[in-house]
Amino acid sequence: MKKVFFILCLFVLSISYSQNTPCACCDTTYRQFDFWVGEWTVTDSTGKHLGDNKIELVQNNCSLKENWTGANGFTGMSISFYERRAKQWNQVWVDQQGGSLKLTGAFEGDRMVMTTPQRVNEETGLYAQNKISWIILPNGVVRHLWEQTTDSGKSWTVAFDGYYRKKN
Repeated sequence: MKKVFFILCLFVLSISYSQNTPCACCDTTYRQFDFWVGEWTVTDSTGKHLGDNKIELVQNNCSLKENWTGANGFTGMSISFYERRAKQWNQVWVDQQGGSLKLTGAFEGDRMVMTTPQRVNEETGLYAQNKISWIILPNGVVRHLWEQTTDSGKSWTVAFDGYYRKKN
């Protein structure tokens, strides 16, 4: 009987604690990347279909989960989240070919901008860095611009330039 009473007390305490605990990710900073949430058709600037992407809020709205399927069969996923202690956004990307990216950054005006640290490209031996921007366009489209540099940011080349349009 004492055991049942103890378990019941723990249950009541846990309910009252969860009801009185403020939302962990309700600060407006956590909502900065919500413009990317949705199901999207992705095209290049000419309208050519590049793939489809689904971005959803997960983990009690503390993270964004991305599921990419390219028109060429290439797939990948990412988790994006705001890290309060570091005061920065993070994204970890992995794909079906074993590729990965770890990005950090911030929301700047009308865009989320994240970069990787500089690292040696195993194929070329050159130092390389990635910069990915998600730009909010006036017509509700999100431009996903991925650029790379091998000269410490003096010049950038475009690796991917996609235009996200919400599916109906």
